[in-house]
Amino acid sequence: MRKNYILNAFSLQMIKEKNYSVKVSEIETLPAGLESAVGHADTAAVLGVECNRINITLEAGDVVYVAQLQGGRLPEGATKLPEGFSFKFLRVEVFSA
Repeated sequence: MRKNYILNAFSLQMIKEKNYSVKVSEIETLPAGLESAVGHADTAAVLGVECNRINITLEAGDVVYVAQLQGGRLPEGATKLPEGFSFKFLRVEVFSA
């Protein structure tokens, strides 16, 4: 079953398979209906998603979307992006090698 998550960070340790390839593409907006795996409460609040500190394991065909914060660290308790901050959205797809 294909999984679709939104993350605030991506790690190669999330991939279950030993031989794999990963395709990373920058996108403009996030699709609807993503399950949150955003583990940082302030980032989740700014993104408008649930803070959900879960471990995920990805297999071939799984896709995750990464909201990569640009501009520094969010101030504690942030509920909106401070001036000069933005998110870069990335689509990461896992393939069998």
